[in-house]
Amino acid sequence: MSNINKKVTIGHVHLKVANIDRSLDFYCGVLGFELKQRLGDQAAFIAAGDYHHHIGLNTWESSGGMPPPLGTTGLYHLAILYPERKELADALMRLQKNNIPLVGASDHGVSEALYLDDPDKNGVELYWDKPKELWPYDNNRELQMYTRVLDLKSLIAELN
Repeated sequence: MSNINKKVTIGHVHLKVANIDRSLDFYCGVLGFELKQRLGDQAAFIAAGDYHHHIGLNTWESSGGMPPPLGTTGLYHLAILYPERKELADALMRLQKNNIPLVGASDHGVSEALYLDDPDKNGVELYWDKPKELWPYDNNRELQMYTRVLDLKSLIAELN
């Protein structure tokens, strides 16, 4: 069996949400995504920049619905990759300004990440990848990712 082509990437994600306006307030109003198309109260497509959409939001099967209970399967989180640490710091400031609580904040050796829930309790990871030359490897050149508490003061200092 051969490996998948190294140029394959993961494209957009579609989320079942209870309320389009509430989700747009979060993803566009707080995180800064741009609305690309809206289909009434049934669906919206948003993106960073000029892409057709990175995130689809729909109420086709979930209008007014409740988040799945803990202990069930489904999406753990969607991950939004920021190009630089400074942009991740800006995202943190946006969350704080809008009183959006973090569920966690971690340094994984290869990346730094903020974890939170969207209004429908979908897990969201906001992160940036560290330069590859800073990734932790052992003496056998095997990657050694870890989870440590992220220094949020150091992250915010990126904005100064």
